[in-house]
Amino acid sequence: MTRLNTNQWLALVLALVAGGYLAMAWQIPTFPLPRPIDSDLFPKVLGFTLLLLAVCLFFETPSAAGAEEAEEEPATSPLFSPWGRVIVTAVAVAAYALLLVPAGFVLASTLLGAGLTAFYGYRRHVINLVTVLGVVLALYLTMTRVMDVYLPTGVLPF
Repeated sequence: MTRLNTNQWLALVLALVAGGYLAMAWQIPTFPLPRPIDSDLFPKVLGFTLLLLAVCLFFETPSAAGAEEAEEEPATSPLFSPWGRVIVTAVAVAAYALLLVPAGFVLASTLLGAGLTAFYGYRRHVINLVTVLGVVLALYLTMTRVMDVYLPTGVLPF
């Protein structure tokens, strides 16, 4: 019997979360009037995406080089330890939730995405900002123009 590695354990946990999320998504009532996109579509797509990513993570083979790099990396600050990164990410998400309405979806999401990727070590800031802003604007336009979902505008005029 082979022993499961860390990625496989995480994949199992994520698959359980995805299964519970999908079970709750199927409980969302549909509108009595026929609509091309109903309120349960987006949660179901997210649940199946999470389940698919969990399956991919389960079957991913860990590389030996990644383990060697993790061992060689010195912990210079408690902020960059594994638990420090979890805490920083949780605080960033909490700040995002607090800033979402006053700053707006586009600005708050851009700050969260660009800030966390810079914190995790990506140093090509222009590419990072362009990518994050492109994803955020695509999500914003899809949600507000196509799906008629209200997202807070905040300080920006759109």
